This record gives sequence, structure tokens and C-alpha cells, in this order.
Amino acid sequence: MDIDLDRGRAAPETKAGPEARAGLDELMRIFETYRQVNDARLDQIERRGAADPITDDRLARIDAALGDQQRRLDEIALRGARPALGGDPPADPAGREHKAAFDAYVRRGDASGLLAIERKALSVGSAPDGGYLVPAEVERDIGRRLVDVSPIRALATVRTVSASVYKKPFMTSGPAVGWIGETAARPQTNSPVLAELSFPTMELYAMPAATATLLDDAMVDVDQWLAAEVDQVFAEQEGVAFVSGDGINKPKGFLASTAVANGSWSWGNIGYVATGTAGAFPASNPADVLIDLGYALRVGYRRNATFMMNRKTESVIRKFKDQNGQYLWSPGVAAGAPPTLLGYPVVCDDAMPDIAANALSVAFGDFRRGYLVVDRAGVRVLRDPYTAKPYVLFYTTKRVGGGVQDFDAIKLLKFAAS
Repeated sequence: MDIDLDRGRAAPETKAGPEARAGLDELMRIFETYRQVNDARLDQIERRGAADPITDDRLARIDAALGDQQRRLDEIALRGARPALGGDPPADPAGREHKAAFDAYVRRGDASGLLAIERKALSVGSAPDGGYLVPAEVERDIGRRLVDVSPIRALATVRTVSASVYKKPFMTSGPAVGWIGETAARPQTNSPVLAELSFPTMELYAMPAATATLLDDAMVDVDQWLAAEVDQVFAEQEGVAFVSGDGINKPKGFLASTAVANGSWSWGNIGYVATGTAGAFPASNPADVLIDLGYALRVGYRRNATFMMNRKTESVIRKFKDQNGQYLWSPGVAAGAPPTLLGYPVVCDDAMPDIAANALSVAFGDFRRGYLVVDRAGVRVLRDPYTAKPYVLFYTTKRVGGGVQDFDAIKLLKFAAS
């Protein structure tokens, strides 16, 4: 029988150019070769009890090529979706004025324009420890690039706040109800149970350096340079924190929550399904534990659920078949579309742990319902021309927090006996 959790999930339609279509054709060609070689490996195991080492080596090389091609397709899709930097100035006069003033501050340290904008707005754009808000164009650009690099940010709910702590009430159980006879007494029922969740924002910083020559070069788009310098380091740091951060001076990742067997799940914990084998999938019918993981999630969450794992784990799961000999993993059907597993998207995040004893290496859930990313409005820059002469340092800060907001929306696969 075909394995499917409720229903297949159609991949989103993506407009693909010639490069993307050629890349997708190449991906499908590599995957077809992968299936043929893996089928031969399984046949060798069935007939002789072990696979030919040459076949294993060939399959490993094809598997690596398949992963590389998927990454190339992802990069093509991101390039097509990413807006051009350093283009036309903003249409509104206030935005053009802010951009020009910020450019003067970055290049020459002239803060008079930014101070004038603050006075006109009757607001303070400088943080207590110094620094100026970057123009809206740069802030939006950094945000878009973070979505490209950090899978959790792209999947989770994102809130922009002005305070240092975001508090959210959550109803963990509704009001008690019951059937009643026409003339029977109506006793008072229990009230809904609310929990208050708190998400503090933590400071994330980068301090790129530039030479005076670079800043004096009128051909250099300073906004573009600054965004390019900080986006990668911001994305890498926050991406790891959203997965496994301990909540101390950083967001709390969903893997940092207490994990309990799903049969004993309670609010405040995240449920897991054990593989039954420490540090590995079961030797027989390994795909069954993935199905158990899928059905551990309530049906309301499964509608928008996603598998999350790192590429090494995906490489192992890629070999699994159902009872009809059909592969459970399949590449995306369009450029930019993720691969699917059991009909659900697969997102690779290298912050997820490798398969090991007691590791929580696979997550499945509705991350938009389950995880909240909190951004404090504004990315700030403090220019420092003195500390590292002849370089000019740009102390760039962003405040971000995160944590689980619905502990029932994410389930984990634990590689343990129980």
C-alpha cells in the first residue's frame, strides 16, 4: 500500500527560468540514477546478504551529487526571489533623506543629518549605548536575507515588537462542556486555562571593518556592503539558537525544551517518538517510525507540517521505501520547491543534530504554530573610526528572541530504545 499521512501536499508553484528548469531536469536525472543504483544495492543484499563495496561507493557519490544539485537549485531560486540591492532610492522623500543621512554617517561619520531627522520626528533614534537606526531599506534587506538562510525564520511565526520582552497568553485548555438533559441542573463548568509565555529579545551583533578607501569610493554602495557583511553571521547564529539555544543571552531553541515520550506529553514539554534502537533506525521496516512520528502530531497541525533534519539524516532516509517499493523521499517537482517525505516538505537545517544515541535528529510539526521569532524593531549601527585604525568598525546590533509557543505543534524523533 502507498504510505501517506492524511493526504499528499502539493509543492508550491514556482516560476522557473531556463537555468532553473535545466537544474530541475538534472536533479531528476540524478535521482533516477540514485534509485537504480540503490535498487541494485538492495538486490545484492537480498541475494548475497551484503552489498558490493563498489555499489556502496557509487551510491554514496550519487547521494552527494544529489544533495549538491538540490543546493544549487535552492540557490537559483533564492537569486530569483532576492530583490536587487543598491537600486533606485526610496520613493518617499523621508526615506530618501534618511538614506542620504545614513550614507554620510557611514562614509564620513557625519551624524548631523541623522540628528536633524530625529529632531524633526520628535523621537530618539539613538539607543542608550549609542548608534543609529539603519534606513528602512537596509533593515528590510537584512530581514529578507535572514529568511533565505535560516530555515526556522522562514517557517516560524515572526513578530516585530518595540519592547524588550514580548508576552503572549496561550489557552492550554478550553472551557469544560458537557451534555445535559432538558430539565437537569446546570452546574458551573471549569474555566479555560491560560498560560503566559514570555519571549525576551537578546542582542545579536556583528562588527565588520572597512578601510577609508572603501568608504571614500563613491562607486561602492555602502548599504549593500553593510547588509552583505552582517546577514550571513546573523543568520548562522540565530539559526542555531532557534534550534538548540539554551535561552541564556540567546533565544531558546525548540530542542532545548524538555522532551518526553509522546504518550506522557504535557504542556511545557515536547513529545518524542523513539526509534527503538539507540543511535539508529530499526533494522527492519525503518520507515515505520517516521509514520509513527507523523501520526503523533494532531491532524490539525499536520495540514501545514514540515519535516526538519540535517543533510546527513536526509541522506539516510532517502533510501527508505514503502511496501510497494516506492521511495518515501522525492525531490521537489519545481525549482525552489522542497523535497517531500510522506507527502510533506523536508527542510534541511544543519543545526539539527546528527543521528546518534539519544539524539533528537528529526522534527515534524507545524512550525508556524509551534515556534515564535521575536524581532525588536530596528537594526542599529555605531561607527567607530578610532579602535582599529586605519580601519573603521561598524558595530551593528539586532535584538531577537524566540521560543516554543505551542508545545503540541512539534514532535521529535529520538534515536533511542525508549
